[in-house]
Amino acid sequence: MTKKTFHSNGKLLITAEYLVLDGARALALPTKKGQSLSVAPSTEKGLHWLSVDENKNRWFETKIDLKALKIDTSKENLRDPKTRLLQILAAAQALNPLFLVKNDGIQVKTELDFPRDWGLGSSSTLINNIANWAEVNAFDLLEKTFGGSGYDVACAQHDKPILYRLEDQKPVVEEVDFNPTFSDHIYFVHLNQKQNTRDAVKRYRNQPLPKLQEKIDEISQLTHSILKAATLTEFEQLITQHEKILSNLLGIPPIKLKLFPDFKGSIKSLGGWGGDFILATGSLQDMQYFRDKNYTTVVPYEAMILQ
Repeated sequence: MTKKTFHSNGKLLITAEYLVLDGARALALPTKKGQSLSVAPSTEKGLHWLSVDENKNRWFETKIDLKALKIDTSKENLRDPKTRLLQILAAAQALNPLFLVKNDGIQVKTELDFPRDWGLGSSSTLINNIANWAEVNAFDLLEKTFGGSGYDVACAQHDKPILYRLEDQKPVVEEVDFNPTFSDHIYFVHLNQKQNTRDAVKRYRNQPLPKLQEKIDEISQLTHSILKAATLTEFEQLITQHEKILSNLLGIPPIKLKLFPDFKGSIKSLGGWGGDFILATGSLQDMQYFRDKNYTTVVPYEAMILQ
């Protein structure tokens, strides 16, 4: 066995949050920061797993008996990192019965490029890396483990912006050019709290959604308009319209109205509402507004997005 290394990109969902689950066309952007996974032989039997953060600090470490992957996780706490890891490895082995059948010593190390609370896809990058290692379909592995639309896994695999949709529950991915001339007026602001995607989706699924297909069509059209926006003013109008539609659908006030009503630029939620990053438009000087409110992680578009 020779050492192997895999890397997957992080993600930001620009349009169609929640509705992407029901077939809406979404614009998603792979990020420059992602996660790597390296696999090397070890003299010790079993699998030694080490995960480090962006500062090389260890945040998770475990040893796994490779004969014990066939575990029943239905009653286990899948928020526990080791239980979740066992579930993913067992699912990968179910998809490829030759994966990890030899009880040779293996050393695995994962390394994040971004802080764990940023919400750029620590789960999706892990799924894609393990899928590449196991030589299985990453979307199938996602379905057997975390679930979700899969746009994040698509971002993990692509080095350009993508249009993403589910058609008959199968992913359809199209690379697109999205490099706005006004990108120097787009920033990503972290809200200082981690959003649990599965909890956000559960809330979405548990509410009545009148005129759902109408909203899907409307958001899909907005996605295309945002992709083609020629000016900052047009872009701001479109993302504000997007926020209004989702706010009415979810019964949740837009994040600008809730937290930043006096900000003069436009603001859009990204992914699950209420956590992780938001998109804000304006100049570098305008971003001082957020820092003054103690939202100190403000990342320029060019520093965040892979082009």
